Amino acid sequence: MKTGTLIRHLLSHLLIIALGLLMIYPILWMIISSFKPNNMIFSDTSLIPKAVTIQNYISGWKGYAGVSFGKFFLNTLLMCVGAVVGNLIACTMAAYAFGRLKFAGRNLWFGVMMVTLMLPAHVTIVPQYILFNAFGWVGTFLPIIVPKFLAMDAFFVFLLVQFIRSLPKELDEAAIIDGASPFGVFFRIIVPLATPALVTTALFTFLWTWDDFFHHLLYLTNPPVFSVSRALRTFVGDAGAVSNWGAALAMATLSMIPPFILFFSLQKYFVEGIATTGLKG
Repeated sequence: MKTGTLIRHLLSHLLIIALGLLMIYPILWMIISSFKPNNMIFSDTSLIPKAVTIQNYISGWKGYAGVSFGKFFLNTLLMCVGAVVGNLIACTMAAYAFGRLKFAGRNLWFGVMMVTLMLPAHVTIVPQYILFNAFGWVGTFLPIIVPKFLAMDAFFVFLLVQFIRSLPKELDEAAIIDGASPFGVFFRIIVPLATPALVTTALFTFLWTWDDFFHHLLYLTNPPVFSVSRALRTFVGDAGAVSNWGAALAMATLSMIPPFILFFSLQKYFVEGIATTGLKG
């Protein structure tokens, strides 16, 4: 039986390793191909390059239309930070209202918010574009950042509501007895205990904003305000046009670094539970 168990464990580990290599292969190919000459990227698919060059990084960093790729990174970082701050402020306050405060129509409005989760995102694109265009926001960061300050991401509101509802109400009552106002309860009790959910909200907001392409393509129309994902599109021409695949792969490789650093530095918060957090002194 021990031999059979050992064989099963060995086979399962080999299967997991094979699947892991299969999933990581495209990333390895992209990184290695970013160091190949442009004419060898698709002719030589080996992970061991026959020739190595850093010209792709040099040409890619020059950017597009006189704007360097460093500017595109800065633009994306500013949008991500703005989106994270907006979601943390607006979604946390909305979740606190739904999860703790009592007001007329609370259940109705919470249900309306949940219904918006079922709406395909593309349903609201046309009215949003017309509205933002009327405001003169097209071509700026505002369509990406401002909606975050209005608790437009119902998923994060729902996530935080469920987390806040799991917190013992006795903590709120004890704070109120000590003279805390609803704002005091929010800032001194709810926010500190909701740290794992807040970090999750911040992390996914950053990743989704960083990786977003469609909205950046739609609203960022001028090279000085391009994001990383929008700028990468400029390296790939339309049918019949010349494409600088080497520069595209090089800049795509660099664009993975910030999300990777952020994710692996904050991943521990995904496993923190409310019991551990609430019992810390």
